[in-house]
Amino acid sequence: MQFHHHGYVSTDPRIQDAAGVGLDRPDELPENVDVLIVGTGPAGMITAAQLSKFPGITTRIVERRGERLAIGQADGIQARSVETFQAFGFAERIIAEAYRITEMAFWKPDPADPSRIVRTARAVDDPTGISEFPHLIVNQARVLDYFGEVMADSPTRMKPDFGFDFHSLVNTDSGEYPVTVTLVHTTGERAGQERIVHAKYVVGADGARSAVRDSIGAVMAGDQAFHAWGVMDVLAVTDFPDIRTKCAIQSGSGGNILHIPREGGYLFRMYVDLGEVAPDDNGAVRKTTIEEIIAKANEILHPYTLDVKNVAWHSVYEVAHRLTDRFDDVLPHEIGTRTPRVFITGDACHTHSAKAGQGMNVSMQDGFNLGWKLAYVLDGRSPESLLGTYSAERQVIAKNLIDFDKEWSSLMATRPEDLEVPLEDFYTRTAEFPAGFMTQYPPSMLVGEATHQDLATGFPVGKRFKSAPVVRVADANPVQLGHHHRADGRWRVYAFADAHLSGEPSALADWAHWLQTSPESPLGVHTPAGSDIDSVFDVKVVYQQDHTGVDVGRVPEAFLPRTGPFELIDYEKLYAADPEHDIFELRGISRDGAVVVVRPDQYVANVLPLAATGELAAFFRQMLLPR
Repeated sequence: MQFHHHGYVSTDPRIQDAAGVGLDRPDELPENVDVLIVGTGPAGMITAAQLSKFPGITTRIVERRGERLAIGQADGIQARSVETFQAFGFAERIIAEAYRITEMAFWKPDPADPSRIVRTARAVDDPTGISEFPHLIVNQARVLDYFGEVMADSPTRMKPDFGFDFHSLVNTDSGEYPVTVTLVHTTGERAGQERIVHAKYVVGADGARSAVRDSIGAVMAGDQAFHAWGVMDVLAVTDFPDIRTKCAIQSGSGGNILHIPREGGYLFRMYVDLGEVAPDDNGAVRKTTIEEIIAKANEILHPYTLDVKNVAWHSVYEVAHRLTDRFDDVLPHEIGTRTPRVFITGDACHTHSAKAGQGMNVSMQDGFNLGWKLAYVLDGRSPESLLGTYSAERQVIAKNLIDFDKEWSSLMATRPEDLEVPLEDFYTRTAEFPAGFMTQYPPSMLVGEATHQDLATGFPVGKRFKSAPVVRVADANPVQLGHHHRADGRWRVYAFADAHLSGEPSALADWAHWLQTSPESPLGVHTPAGSDIDSVFDVKVVYQQDHTGVDVGRVPEAFLPRTGPFELIDYEKLYAADPEHDIFELRGISRDGAVVVVRPDQYVANVLPLAATGELAAFFRQMLLPR
């Protein structure tokens, strides 16, 4: 965390000074807004949290409830999401209160007595060390609280507007605020009254029954598996030995349980198999009582027993896999002729079972993908065509998720003797997908071709930037390089040095000189006049030598920028390889050096040679406007 560069700070440094629209933010929902977000679920809140970092953008997020969510249905937090929390500044705190999954136990019928279950295998949750962050379980409501805190502490002082239900919208395609939205008050003296808001852009994060999706004529299609599950969050006394370990339990009776311990040390969740559902059931299975769910759980757990003392929450659902045909309001025949004004995210776009723990996680990545793009267009940094990349990138990811979840939920509902591959083998083999790391965006205006991938094989173009240990030169602190990528809307440009020492003539020195002095440099072309030189591009260097071999006094000035009103030197751009965990070895980086470009949402956008300055300039010109 960096502070004091605008003057001495004696209060909580996480609370940024109010600026722009945050200086006089009205409590009343204004008539005109830049972005109106509908729904305070994970997708909506992360979008709002990202936009809250831009003081010149008026964003409001509305919610039909009259207050914060108390009990959330989602609870699984994959490692990719924790990386994202790190970018927003609350990973350490949420890790401290969450339950951490380190392994999964698998229970099956005892061959000697199939009426009993026995533990048959254990699988490490992250066998390949794909992330330094853990797999967590924590109430969705707490995730929303943390994003709400980020918003409130941002320069815009953003907070949700509770008590507004979305009714309809019309895109007039005219004027500064072309989207007219009709909301209805749901609470207080004005309950039932309409409220009209005019917006430049609207984001529908209003769930699986999204009215925003319906308003733009998008269609959610898919299939139903005709298989029901009862889910319950309970406090109970039991003799089942793995009650504090994540478990897949397959019984001889044919019923299955996915068991997930919850945060706090006592609470746990069980997804209890209620069996096949007849096509003409018409929702009758959803009337299954909590007593029936508990009885079924005891039947599956035999010879162990479950004495439920308190039920925090329970529900019954039928597995369904559905995908929306598009994630914005641009019809297929309109692509290339106009840019979107209305977007949908999260459950409004994709629904699936809860057992793979993907819903909240993928929804947050939807919002992270969209938030900075809206900000760049509204802030005048990028052309409106940038917004077309949201649906193009995220719809494919949602389809991949649904395909994976179909396979996983089908396996979970299958008798052990009928499985071609043991459940534990599938869990281990596919670990990278549920952890959130299989996403790879294809080449576009935001993602370069992998022409020079051999220069940094451990940073695949289009995939998330996988952090690695380095040492910060100025203070000899060992740090994770990726942890300094904050959700502040900036691009990261990592210059990995060739083998020369700092101050010696080298490819790195030539690159740094070009970056600082050339009229083609992105810093000069795309940084707004009067802004800090690192306001759009956070440029960092990593030397091959250990930190004692880097002379700060001979490092190019491009890596020691001046910042703030006092033009203080920022020493946190300068890193060296950790001899015990050499990033050049860990990530397959050429000893001739390389440049790795990372998007504001932490995905690798390009890998280039140090000498390819023209390619670097051209890459940024295709999605950023000149200052």
